[in-house]
Amino acid sequence: MAATKKKAVRKAKKGETIRQVAAIPFRLNAHGDIEVMLVTSRTTRRFIVPKGWPMKGKSGRKAATIEAQEEAGVLGKTLSQPAGTYSYWKRLANRFVRVDVIVYLLEVTEELADWQEAKRRQRAWLAPADAAVLIDEPDLSTLVKTLTIAQPVPVATA
Repeated sequence: MAATKKKAVRKAKKGETIRQVAAIPFRLNAHGDIEVMLVTSRTTRRFIVPKGWPMKGKSGRKAATIEAQEEAGVLGKTLSQPAGTYSYWKRLANRFVRVDVIVYLLEVTEELADWQEAKRRQRAWLAPADAAVLIDEPDLSTLVKTLTIAQPVPVATA
C-alpha cells in the first residue's frame, strides 16, 4: 500500500476528510463536439475517470496529469482551474470511507499505444451524455454530462 494511501486510511480512522485528484481527459471530434475518455477501474471494472492520491511536492493539477498518463495513457494540457468536485465511497480492506475529489480537465494531445496500466484497464471515448450514464457517482456524472469547454471567440476583422 502506498504511503499516501496509508496516510489517507489513518485520516479516515480519525474522521478527517480524505482527498484525491482526478482528470477528465477530453478532445474535440471532427464535428467540433466534446468527447471524454473514461477508463475502467482495476477491481470492479466500472467506468471512472483517472484519479489518485495527492503527490508530495506536486500540485493537484500536476498529480491529476500524472494519473491520466498512468491510468489512461494520455498526454496533454491540464487546465489550471479545477472543473469541479465530487465525493464517493472508497472501499478499503475492512470499511468504506468518503473521499472528496478535485477534478481537472485535461485536453488530450496524444494517446499512448502502451502505458503503465494498459493491461489492467480499458479506455473509451464517449460523448459527455453517454459517459455520464456509465458513471456510478452522481456528482461526477453530472459534472461530465454538463461539461463545456470555453472556446476562443473569433475576432472580427473589418
